[in-house]
Amino acid sequence: MEFQRKSAEHFLELIKQSRRGKFKIYLGMCAGVGKTYRMLQESHDLIRNGIDVEIAYVETHGRRETIQKLTGLPLLPRKKIYYKGNELEDLDVDLVLQRRPEVVIVDELAHTNVPGSKNEKRWQDVVEILEAGINVISAVNIQHLEGLQAEIGDLLSVPINERIPDQVLQKADELLFVDLSVEDLINRLKEGKIYSSEKIETALRNFFQPEQLLFLRELAIKEVAVHAIKKHENGSYSDSRRRSERFMICIGTNEQKAKRLIRKTSRLASFYQADWFVLYIQTPRERMDKIPLDKQRHLINNFKLATELGGQVIQVQSQDIPSNIVSQVISKKITTLCIGRPRISFLRVIWSVSIFHRLIKKLDKIEVDLIVLS
Repeated sequence: MEFQRKSAEHFLELIKQSRRGKFKIYLGMCAGVGKTYRMLQESHDLIRNGIDVEIAYVETHGRRETIQKLTGLPLLPRKKIYYKGNELEDLDVDLVLQRRPEVVIVDELAHTNVPGSKNEKRWQDVVEILEAGINVISAVNIQHLEGLQAEIGDLLSVPINERIPDQVLQKADELLFVDLSVEDLINRLKEGKIYSSEKIETALRNFFQPEQLLFLRELAIKEVAVHAIKKHENGSYSDSRRRSERFMICIGTNEQKAKRLIRKTSRLASFYQADWFVLYIQTPRERMDKIPLDKQRHLINNFKLATELGGQVIQVQSQDIPSNIVSQVISKKITTLCIGRPRISFLRVIWSVSIFHRLIKKLDKIEVDLIVLS
C-alpha cells in the first residue's frame, strides 16, 4: 500500500510539472552586468520566431542601452497601487494570467512588492504565473539568495534586505550566468552606464569593490555549475539508483546562530536535492512562560525562515535532548545530522560536552553522518 501511495504521488507530481510553465533565470554577480539587456534581447529573438512574448515588468534604471532594447516590444500595463497617499506601480499578476502569453518577462525577482499587492514578494508572483502554465524569464543577482546569507552576510559592505529562497532558483529549468569581468564592470560604472553620475563615487566606495565583486562572481559561477550538475543527474539516473539523502539541523533559541545553521543546512540539502528538517527540543527551562518574549519571537521567525527555505519544522518538549534527537533521526530516516558548535564558555563547554558525548554514544548504533557546523 505504501508503494502504491508513493507511486500515485510521483505520478501526480509529473502531471503538475507537465502543466507548469518553463522557468528561465539570468543570474549575475551584481547590478550592471547586463541581465535585463539579455532578457530583452532574447525577447526580440523569440518574437522574430513567432513566439507570443509580453514584457510584464522590466526595470531599466535609466540605462540608455536597456531603454533602447525595449523599443518594439509589447509592454503590459503595470498595476497602480495607492500606498500612504502615493500612487505606485507594480507587476499586474492578474493581467498576466488573463492575457496568458506564451512567454512573460518579469525582472527583479527578489523585489518586495508594494504593500497591498496580491503577493508579498515578486518571486511569489512568478511561481503563481508558472503554475498557471505560462513560461517565465526572470533575473536576479547572487547576493539575493537566502541560503547564502550565512556565507556573505558579514563579508559584504552593504546589507542585503531583499532575498529569495534557494528553492526558487532550483525551480529554474534553465539558469544562465551573465558574466562580465570585474574590470569591465567597474569601467561601465565609471562611464555612467550603470548609475547616474552622482551615485558613482558612493558605489565605488561601497558595493563595487574589486575583492567583493570577485567573491560574488565566484559564488554565481558555482551556483550555475551546481544547477547544471543537478539537471544532468536528474536526466541520467533513476530514483532507485540515487541515495535518498535527508538532513536535520538541531537549533536553540539563539536567533543569529540558529539563522546561520538553518541557512547552511538549507544549502547542503539543496546541493543533494534532499528533504531537510529543523528540530527544536524545548527543555523545561525554555517553556514559553519562562523565556523572554523577544526570544519567542526570534524562534518563530527562524521557524518561518526554515519553512520559506523548504525545510520542515519539528518541535518536541523534553529534558532528554540526545534521546529525542536520536528518536527523530530514526523516525524521519535522517542520513545526515547537523549540529552547531557551542559558544566558548567554560560552563557551557562542560554542559555541551556531556550532551555531545551522550549523543555520540546513542548515534553509534545508527547509520547516520554527523556534521558540526560553525
